[in-house]
Amino acid sequence: MITMEKYINHFKQITDKFEDLDNKINRKLNLYLIGGAVLLYNDLKGGTKDIDLVVTSKKDKELLARTLEKDNFIIEKPGKSYSKMNLEKILVKDNYRIDIFDIIVCGKLFLSENMIKRAKLIKEYKNINLFGCSVEDVFVFKSITERDGDVDDCYSIATYKIDWSIIFNEIKYQIQESEQGVWITWFEERLNLLEDRKIVIPIIKDIRKLSLEYYNKLENKLKKK
Repeated sequence: MITMEKYINHFKQITDKFEDLDNKINRKLNLYLIGGAVLLYNDLKGGTKDIDLVVTSKKDKELLARTLEKDNFIIEKPGKSYSKMNLEKILVKDNYRIDIFDIIVCGKLFLSENMIKRAKLIKEYKNINLFGCSVEDVFVFKSITERDGDVDDCYSIATYKIDWSIIFNEIKYQIQESEQGVWITWFEERLNLLEDRKIVIPIIKDIRKLSLEYYNKLENKLKKK
């Protein structure tokens, strides 16, 4: 296992790396940043140790992975903190640690059409278009993962001027499409931790209502059995 202690402290380090990779790719490729790199871009974080990327097809995922390996990135197997995430491998080189996801990011949590519409084009290269997902959508992804720092990242986002209705509608949509009702309980747990840190969360009552509905349905199902 390769341990990476170095951090990316300037967003230009990311854009420079993708400019270099762009020269090694011979067709159009859309890449979506969803993690700490987005927070770094928005000055919500001083540094990030990984670059979380979502591609929109397995073909694109394979192309990016091959390109990184040719650029001397080394494959590292994901650890236990990634157990809830749909991550096959991590690629590491120098200060860079790149996690590649193929649409599905966490179980059945996915990059939705609305997320794609909300994403901002950060840098357009010859072949690579580098997008940054909205901070609201990064919050949704980070709210049900268990990696070190995810709670702190959610806290940083929550202190930013965000649209809580986007977060609420997206998590409801994700649960509906994936049929993963249990996610609302994970989401509530994350919001409870933020409330403990004195964050005011306008959607907390609605989330707790949905969580209670899930538990009631689960209880009724168990009684029938």
